[in-house]
Amino acid sequence: MLITKKIVADKIAAYLHHDITLAQLVDWAEHAMMEDEFEESGLAAVIRSAVSRLGVGDVRAFGLTREDCEELLGQLGFDKVSAAEKLKAFMLSNPVRGVDIKALIDEGRA
Repeated sequence: MLITKKIVADKIAAYLHHDITLAQLVDWAEHAMMEDEFEESGLAAVIRSAVSRLGVGDVRAFGLTREDCEELLGQLGFDKVSAAEKLKAFMLSNPVRGVDIKALIDEGRA
């Protein structure tokens, strides 16, 4: 499979929206690094670096925060502010697993 910046962004979004788990994101990234090809463009190194970063998201020393995801999206050429605002809007409109996202945002914890 050819890995493009859109595919990476879609995987990050799926993780942030709780459509896939961290373990699934890491597994995808590890597989992509070993088996897949990367888009040959001016962003090839950035795409490879982003996928590599996702691949160590389950290692305690690295972790993977929402801010890390926003930063990766920015490096891939997506508007970080726009991505963050879309994520907040989604979380406000779709409470996740009984968590009061609005309260977390109001408190500055999300």
